[in-house]
Amino acid sequence: MAQYSIGEALQEFLRKSRIRGDIQALEIDAAWEKIMGKTVARYTDKLHIIGDKLFVYTTVAPLKHELIYQKEKIIERVNEALGSKVIKEVIVK
Repeated sequence: MAQYSIGEALQEFLRKSRIRGDIQALEIDAAWEKIMGKTVARYTDKLHIIGDKLFVYTTVAPLKHELIYQKEKIIERVNEALGSKVIKEVIVK
């Protein structure tokens, strides 16, 4: 039986776990202001990940339109912040 460090075991567990998306959403949520700026972060209600899709919720119509136009840039910035290509699609609601 191979020996793993606690960090390696935790990473393996998260890789196979259903809560992986929730953990990544928390990571994105924590870095959202840095990724998108203070104004966008202030008016973003919720972030949620399902599979490789990032759902961004806001009730501010002009922000919603701006986020729709910047989907590719959001994908690039979020993946860069996470250190891997986790997000392939952004859905603004």
